[in-house]
Amino acid sequence: MRDLSARVMNIAKAAGDAILKVYEEEADWNVETKADNSPLTRADRESNTVICDGLKALVGLHQYPIISEENKTVEYVERKNYSRYWLVDPLDGTKEFIKRNGEFTVNIALIEDQQPILGVVYIPVKEEMYWAAKGLGAWKIADGKETRLEAATFSEEDTNLRLVCSRSHLSAETEDYVNRFKDPVLVSRGSSLKFLILATGEAHIYPRLAPTMEWDTAAAQVVLEEAGGKVMQWDADMPVLYNKENMLNPWFIAYGNVKPG
Repeated sequence: MRDLSARVMNIAKAAGDAILKVYEEEADWNVETKADNSPLTRADRESNTVICDGLKALVGLHQYPIISEENKTVEYVERKNYSRYWLVDPLDGTKEFIKRNGEFTVNIALIEDQQPILGVVYIPVKEEMYWAAKGLGAWKIADGKETRLEAATFSEEDTNLRLVCSRSHLSAETEDYVNRFKDPVLVSRGSSLKFLILATGEAHIYPRLAPTMEWDTAAAQVVLEEAGGKVMQWDADMPVLYNKENMLNPWFIAYGNVKPG
């Protein structure tokens, strides 16, 4: 898994480089609107090509099917039989890309038995790499240095917990949830960075009471889990699972290292 993670990180870095080339050429972004009204740019497509080509080129025992946000849909009748597969979001945070705020990521996960067992998240603008694999911990690589990640330990009764959510666009359900806490501090981030700041200990809880897709969360979920956190379904005492018939995630709450109540 360590060797495989290194290979996947190289693929993510190459995809990030392709994204940045487009990022610097705003006149040639070729922005389109998909059927779900989400944006798609040339950067999404080029990153997807780099990742899919890279994963297909892996030799040995790592030739797994690929499910990507930007590929043709794989019907459940076929993918339900996958024991392992790659789950890819080639550019998570396309809206952030278009806003030019840098809060977008490359996400590659390996799924086994409905759980992410390896995850790589790359932040192209910062040249920061995050990776994790089951049993190997969670790690950040920046400026040539690799650092182990540890989520913050806390109790839900603590004061001034840092909650990751929009300061200006709280849904009624999210506002009700936030109001449970004592003087919470709201922190805003784009894309899968919401999970990463839990994994680094910079925030404590991320309530997501709104739609996400499986490729939005898988890679960052295993990073957070290996850092000591968890991602739990809103209405069930179990982690968010993958390769469901409907690839829409349930609402969930992501936690750092929360103490049992």
